[in-house]
Amino acid sequence: MIGGYFDRYHASWSEAECVWFEALIDEDDADIMGWALGSIAVPARYAGDAMTAMQRLDYVQIIR
Repeated sequence: MIGGYFDRYHASWSEAECVWFEALIDEDDADIMGWALGSIAVPARYAGDAMTAMQRLDYVQIIR
């Protein structure tokens, strides 16, 4: 999930968005997934446009 998000969006990121992502990936994977799925509240330090993009989940490919 995190890799798919990075692959989809990183090419257009500003320096601030790169810093945001670098901080985010230091967090526990289960927390990141919970924030993306909306099952746990997003901490203020990660709230904003980048997290909103992550929550769209339009970068996840479901193979059936």
